[in-house]
Amino acid sequence: MLMDKFDSALWVVTTLVLLGMAVVALVFAALGREDAYRAADKKTKKFWLLLLGGNLVVNLVGAGLLGPMFMMFQIAGLVAAIVFMVDVRPALREVTGGGRRRGGGSSSDGPYGPYNGGR
Repeated sequence: MLMDKFDSALWVVTTLVLLGMAVVALVFAALGREDAYRAADKKTKKFWLLLLGGNLVVNLVGAGLLGPMFMMFQIAGLVAAIVFMVDVRPALREVTGGGRRRGGGSSSDGPYGPYNGGR
């Protein structure tokens, strides 16, 4: 009886994680500029939107009626979302200059501003 409740809870958590990853990847793909995809030498924005949108649909359907039957497609969609987040999104950010550089500025900056060597 306890294992049944654990299995149900695990299924819910897994479904929510897959759904959340699908939504986040789709939102980031939609926010990217079309020319940035070409400049980063990645597939087109339309390709990623269709792939990640399909992933979201599969996760919504899989979470509802057909649960375990769609797990293979959910895993394939998760791989696509991970590839987007780990490979495509950083390339887009690099091309567009988005985000801050680690350290926030020049290589001579200290934690409280520029380091001038005591001069």
